[in-house]
Amino acid sequence: MTFVGKILVIVIMAFALLFLGVSTVVFTTHTNWKEATEKERKKVQDLTQKNSDLTASVDAAKKDLEKAASDHKQAVSQAEARIKSLEDEIKLAQNEVTAARAKLETVQQSANTALTLAEQRLSETNLLREQRSAVEKQANEYKLQQTELNDKIRDLERQTKTLDENNKDLRDRVARYSTLLRRNGLSDDISVVKGLESPPPVQGEVRRVDAQNRRVEITIGSDDGLVAGHELYLYRTKPVAEYLGKIVIQAVDPDQAVGKVIGNTVQGKKIKEGDVVSSTIPRPRS
Repeated sequence: MTFVGKILVIVIMAFALLFLGVSTVVFTTHTNWKEATEKERKKVQDLTQKNSDLTASVDAAKKDLEKAASDHKQAVSQAEARIKSLEDEIKLAQNEVTAARAKLETVQQSANTALTLAEQRLSETNLLREQRSAVEKQANEYKLQQTELNDKIRDLERQTKTLDENNKDLRDRVARYSTLLRRNGLSDDISVVKGLESPPPVQGEVRRVDAQNRRVEITIGSDDGLVAGHELYLYRTKPVAEYLGKIVIQAVDPDQAVGKVIGNTVQGKKIKEGDVVSSTIPRPRS
């Protein structure tokens, strides 16, 4: 039931009670009907006026109600529109929150990845620092070694300079000695000189003797280790063993050599073919 219907019911009940009261008064009083009628008529007029006023009030209330209903409907429409707008805003906000959460998760993952990379970079940096420290230490050691090597190099350069000077001096001496040896008819070949220092153990025979008994050709040569300058003993074993003297080798071939008698033979004895030449003198048998 509407607000206007409630008002009309109340008004009708009021009129009913009023008429009931009037009827009750009419039946109970029974006196002065005209006056009473006039009074009642007046009351009816008053009631009619009140009814008109109430009707006007009801009409005004209806209008107010209709306006209120229209305002309520408009307010409801506005509220619904506002609610829809708010729902859209909430949905948009939720979408933004979801997107923000997704971005936040992405950022967190990126941050975790960056943190992991930072830790790896820190480890690599620490390792590189350690390696750099080791390299610097090794570089310092190399510098010390280089300093020592430079000192050694300077010492070696001084020694090399001294050796070069000594070598030059030795070359000059060797050249002078070679010249001196060649002037005296001796070989300056180092192999010949070394051979002279250590004559080989050889033994041969006289193959020929010159007319002056000064030069002999023997049956051993360079294949046996002889070089010019070697000195050999000369002796014979038949018919009796006797020492004759010494010869010096003047020229050598692979299988023969030529020697010259040093000084004179013992007691001027003649050298014969078949006499023995040797680097050593055999000891006589006891």
